[in-house]
Amino acid sequence: MAEVITVMDIDDDNNPSQKPNNNNKGKNVVVAAAPSHGKATPWVEKYRPQSLADVAAHRDIVDTIDRLTSENRLPHLLLYGPPGTGKTSTILAVARKLYGAQYHNMILELNASDDRGIDVVRQQIQDFASTQSFSFGAKSSVKLVLLDEADAMTKDAQFALRRVIEKYTRNTRFSLICNHVNKIIPALQSRCTRFRFAPLEEFHVSERLKHVIETEGLDVSESGLAAVVRLSNGDMRKALNILQSTHMASQQQITEEAVYLCTGNPLPKDIEQISYWLLNESFAESFKRISDMKTTKGLALIDIVREVTMFVFKIKMPPDVRVQLINDLADIEYRLTFGCNDRLQLGSLVASFTTARSALVSAAK
Repeated sequence: MAEVITVMDIDDDNNPSQKPNNNNKGKNVVVAAAPSHGKATPWVEKYRPQSLADVAAHRDIVDTIDRLTSENRLPHLLLYGPPGTGKTSTILAVARKLYGAQYHNMILELNASDDRGIDVVRQQIQDFASTQSFSFGAKSSVKLVLLDEADAMTKDAQFALRRVIEKYTRNTRFSLICNHVNKIIPALQSRCTRFRFAPLEEFHVSERLKHVIETEGLDVSESGLAAVVRLSNGDMRKALNILQSTHMASQQQITEEAVYLCTGNPLPKDIEQISYWLLNESFAESFKRISDMKTTKGLALIDIVREVTMFVFKIKMPPDVRVQLINDLADIEYRLTFGCNDRLQLGSLVASFTTARSALVSAAK
């Protein structure tokens, strides 16, 4: 363990006995290591797009914003959509293009971790927006206020923001980013140009992951890559986190099984086995076997319900039976989100399939 120089060692220069020995230079000084941009950096930040050309998808939206930026006609923006679809990355890339080296001086970025009540709008945001900017080398003198996760702002703060946006349009542009656009008041929505960022298509997620795999020198099987893409559900941030965590956990080839084991999701073969029990075994036998598998493999019932629902869409059954079964599964998932008892909900799951089997037998007669 490294020794650290005390305050007296540094301050008392007149005491020759306590002066550091030049022959042991560096032994008593703890030097902070420079931040590494390698293994210690989360891949979500390491591979965040730095320019508009690097954004993985939504080329129509990105090209429109790029053209507006180039022509110096950037309006107030409202970017909304699910997490991990490139909203924040896009607007940060716009800011880098606009301001270059003066990037940090020309934007005010606030997110949900900051206090964004009405006082912040009246003071911090208004003070930033009201001051005239001097573009020392920046391509644009218009400043940018970035409100990430704007749907978490209070209604009072949003009402106060209306007038601020109108008053300081001459030298400031506002960019609001949110997941749920219905939580933004209509008065703010009408003052902004809206762009919806849909979940990324599997092709775009796969291409970006292949770039990361090649850069990091990973050994990933085709089935492993497909599993990461499937579990991400169009969320690029989630895909990178799954890939990095699986790589750190396995340290070998990243396979489909390694991905599912690392994330705790049920394997496709486990879902097939559970579905077989639900469709063919008795109530007591199905309940016992699913409960044992859930305990042995550490599976969450809500994950089982979601995957079994996707399996129900694939198998052939009469439409009315399928509709009732999916409706029952939706009710079970809804109850599980409120923390209901797992054993009771597992019983409800098996009972739903038992009822569906009876309806299938009746329909076959």
